[in-house]
Amino acid sequence: MIDQPFPELKVGQAKVSRGRTLTETDVVNFCMLTGNWLEIHANEEFAKTARFGRRVVQGSLVFSIVNALLPFDSSVLDAFYGVDRLRFLRPTFIGDTLWARAEILALRAKDGGGGVATLELVGANQRREHVMRCEFSLLIRGARLLPPANDPFTLAEPAAK
Repeated sequence: MIDQPFPELKVGQAKVSRGRTLTETDVVNFCMLTGNWLEIHANEEFAKTARFGRRVVQGSLVFSIVNALLPFDSSVLDAFYGVDRLRFLRPTFIGDTLWARAEILALRAKDGGGGVATLELVGANQRREHVMRCEFSLLIRGARLLPPANDPFTLAEPAAK
């Protein structure tokens, strides 16, 4: 989403991502990574008797994936600054496909020419239901940071023949 230095950004700029289907593997790996083995996520038989009648994808996984669906340019992104007003509006299930939409809501300049960009981030599923929403803030550089010249092929000695 953010692919320009801070001075080039404008309130109202928006992008929509590609889709991504959430899988059993995503949920189990996230259970392993976080230790979140709540039965609503990990136990099919338990989930059948719960509110939604089937397993629900962890909200923190939904947030992580929706956030990551929009590419960021590391030459301008300085840091994740924070998230506010995060809400999960509907459950997300294994097999659902999610898309993300982000729109710049506010820009606040900081020292050095960079600043904070605050975006509305919305995740929607294949049924066109909004499943999550938040305000997502990023610290953006005032100018591109070019990577160091570390191409191993330009520095390598020729291979012996």
